[in-house]
Amino acid sequence: MTIDEELTRLEESLRRLKIEFDIYFNGGSQRPPSDTQWRVESLIKKFSDSPKLTFAQRFRYNAIAQRHAVFNDLWRQRVKAREEGPRMTAAELRQMAPKPASFRVEWRDPVAEADKVDKLFAALVEAKKQCGESLANLPADAFKKFVLQKTAQLKRDFKCDQVQYVVEVEDGQVKLKAKAV
Repeated sequence: MTIDEELTRLEESLRRLKIEFDIYFNGGSQRPPSDTQWRVESLIKKFSDSPKLTFAQRFRYNAIAQRHAVFNDLWRQRVKAREEGPRMTAAELRQMAPKPASFRVEWRDPVAEADKVDKLFAALVEAKKQCGESLANLPADAFKKFVLQKTAQLKRDFKCDQVQYVVEVEDGQVKLKAKAV
């Protein structure tokens, strides 16, 4: 077999390898075409240092080898992506993470409705635990005092009868919101 015939065979094998990889990536085959890939790579290695090639044959070989290198890099990336599964950004991972439900409570007088204040505090503590926030600076008596003061302030400022408190998680941080109702 002449060198030109072998180069033609190499081109045909590379074309066949590309088709087999396309079939593999589109789900028509369960495993990659390793045997064809081995055959193409052994032919490429055979001609890599051959002193028998003329300038025209060397040019043709280099074009084939370059095309193989480009395809090989593409196939390696696609096989890696297929094995690892789809990539997700950090934002997508946060969206997929289970979000703690928000807790809402309304009252007229926090002193008279102490059980609601306790439930609000428990919801706040639970949300902070789920988000991994520190609970060191969150004593229950200071929280109750804060709620009394904030409720009185909102009632006075907005001239309302009720105040609503909401515990929510936004961007991985726990927020306690109060508004006049």
